[in-house]
Amino acid sequence: MLDEKRIGELNQKIAKSKEIFTQAFERFKPGEMRLVWSGGKDSTLTLWICRQFCENEGLELPGAFTIDEGDAFEEIDEFLHRYSREWNVALDWGRNDDVLKAAGGRLNAEVRVSDLNERNQEEIKRIGFELERFPFEAESYVGNHLMKTVVFNTYLEDNGVKAVFQGLRWDEHPARKNDPYVDEVEAAHLVPAHTRYRPILHFTERDIWDATLHFGIPYCPLYEQGYRSLGAKTTSQKISDLPAWEQDLENTVERAGRRQDKEKTMDRLRKLGYM
Repeated sequence: MLDEKRIGELNQKIAKSKEIFTQAFERFKPGEMRLVWSGGKDSTLTLWICRQFCENEGLELPGAFTIDEGDAFEEIDEFLHRYSREWNVALDWGRNDDVLKAAGGRLNAEVRVSDLNERNQEEIKRIGFELERFPFEAESYVGNHLMKTVVFNTYLEDNGVKAVFQGLRWDEHPARKNDPYVDEVEAAHLVPAHTRYRPILHFTERDIWDATLHFGIPYCPLYEQGYRSLGAKTTSQKISDLPAWEQDLENTVERAGRRQDKEKTMDRLRKLGYM
């Protein structure tokens, strides 16, 4: 149970987030914007605030976009399907079918670069990957790029998206501690120009859970099982049997249950466009 002071703090943080949405809606039409919605706690709060903002201002809610990296929790997919219906959110699913086909849809299957289409081969060159084959896995360096960043960029290109909302936080990862609320991404080879808005940067992990529980915002049931950060199914682990919000959020690492070689290359991945 939160006291009035704490509730007031959360409302101030939500009001700050709505200021970021105001900036975006002054520049772009709803059809030109997308909410990046992974089904995790942060992107779900971002969507919840945006829905509130749009309802209060009489604005059309932008569509949402999620990425199927080929190694997803069934619970997350079910959560996304359920609340896209209940919240009346137009949700698009992005997937790199070319890589999945080359892997035969099997994790750890060997993928030959020569079997991939021209776009994916160009993307592999862009990241300096020089081997002729690689095992299909969503959280490796090459896997992250092909299954997430490439999917993201091609989706923007194919749908004329000019702005996206990301549920990122300053305290989530060292690579994000200096992120701005608004980030202008210039057009480059295989990268379309777009603007990234990050409305909840100022929320802490504790803020996320206090707001989620106090305002009755839905969340994926995996958090009740002890997961604190959700990535690919085979590389995400729970680090406690306690629900996420009952764990020591202030003195332990939120993403400790995520694959750590990816975490260590986050700066490098982000320079290529990873979120």
